[in-house]
Amino acid sequence: MQLILSAGVIAIVVLWGVLAPASLGATFDVALAVITKNFGWFYLWVVLALVVLALLLAISRYGDLKLGGEDDKPEFSLGAWFAMLFAAGMGIGLVFWGVAEPISHFGAPPPGITPGTPEAANTAMRYAFFHWGLHPWAVYSVVALAIAFFQFRRNGAALVSVATEALPWRPVQRMSTLFNVLAIIATAFGVAASLGIGALQINSGLNAVFGLPVSTASQLGIIAVTTTLFLTSALTGVERGIKWLSSINMIVAICLALAVFILGPTVAIVDTFTNTLGSYLSEFVRMSLRMTPFRDSSWVSGWTVFYWAWWVSWSPFVGLFIARVSRGRTIREFVIGTMLAPTLATFVWFSVFGGTALHMEIWDKVPIAEAVKADVATAMFAMFDVMPFGSVMSVVATLLVLVFFVTSGDSATLVLGMMSSGGNPNPSSRIKLLWGLLVAGIAASLLLAGGIKAVQTATIVFALPFTIVILLMAISLFRAVRADWRTEQENERQLRKQMRALISK
Repeated sequence: MQLILSAGVIAIVVLWGVLAPASLGATFDVALAVITKNFGWFYLWVVLALVVLALLLAISRYGDLKLGGEDDKPEFSLGAWFAMLFAAGMGIGLVFWGVAEPISHFGAPPPGITPGTPEAANTAMRYAFFHWGLHPWAVYSVVALAIAFFQFRRNGAALVSVATEALPWRPVQRMSTLFNVLAIIATAFGVAASLGIGALQINSGLNAVFGLPVSTASQLGIIAVTTTLFLTSALTGVERGIKWLSSINMIVAICLALAVFILGPTVAIVDTFTNTLGSYLSEFVRMSLRMTPFRDSSWVSGWTVFYWAWWVSWSPFVGLFIARVSRGRTIREFVIGTMLAPTLATFVWFSVFGGTALHMEIWDKVPIAEAVKADVATAMFAMFDVMPFGSVMSVVATLLVLVFFVTSGDSATLVLGMMSSGGNPNPSSRIKLLWGLLVAGIAASLLLAGGIKAVQTATIVFALPFTIVILLMAISLFRAVRADWRTEQENERQLRKQMRALISK
């Protein structure tokens, strides 16, 4: 039933995008405008609440609870685990926006700040931290933790509905199929949009290095090649394909960031990280709840609300994947690994790439902002053009996007296979192959129809109802964690009582 319903909705939207792309784009643009205008406050409050909940679980007495039995050990090493969750969470996005977002905010900052000024540069870095830091990782962390908790401690299925079904409210329990269908649809369109973005940047990288024309034909070819790669990886299983590719890509990303750090304005990068971290922490609550009721501005809805909806739409995919590889971790270890550590890594990434780009734009008059206006996908390559070993770094960056593309694709096929097969943690190769081809088909057909923007917008539209599902999952998680902690405390008391009785005899 879930497979039929979700595939039917996906097929309708894809056909609509192929046959009438202008109509599809206009419809979803209107829906997006309505959602961001009228429900922006809702996204801000919900995502901030998830940050608070995740931190509370990590630092509280509940943090010692294990995702599984007392004897369960983690399946993957700490390094491999972190590499997989980071690659699935936002690998392509970081490479794509690492330079482009700070430069975009520098030229078009939030209302009240003059573009192109030092204040605009500071604000640009702070909002890059904000949009890619604690908030998105908290969304992923809570969704993943809810699924993992009920799956490994209550022997539930690997499904989004495993958490909501535990709530004592019959209407919610009856909607479990709908919740799972929403998760499948959000995942399929979110991944398809990501594949489209990845194809654009790989095309730009190959153009910068080898002169490959930037065209629809080139991008379709890139999708075909990368789809073959990620399907091969997915069919080899998590223990080999996804694990090794994620680990290799993490090493490549670290090497690229180190190269830019050493060859770029090193002191300025350190200063940028230090200054931005301080302003991020001091402005945390204000940015988290910022709306513009007394200004005619779409900046917050166009950036922050858009991002929050985007992370929500990706959360069933990333959450299920992280849950799949996290058995045996404690709640505290889980939150540190899925929220705090990735946030710090993200801050370092934006400081290195965004800080270097802003330094070049302001002090060296390198026209990176012009490149971003012309084509966002070329931002990083425009920066590499004026750096030592720029061609080598362009090749490495293109390879990085390619492998992130593959790890996102194979993770998505695994998760879609799990969701459409009743939560089976090891779906058959046939099901993974079906979903891999379907997602690639969505990306290719919408690219042909000029509808990549439309499918991104569709992803945001589908995120609104799923935000309510996440709220229900969070409530269910907190209730279950509290209940299990009390049960463990009672069991320990009974054990101590029995031991005292034996000793007294």
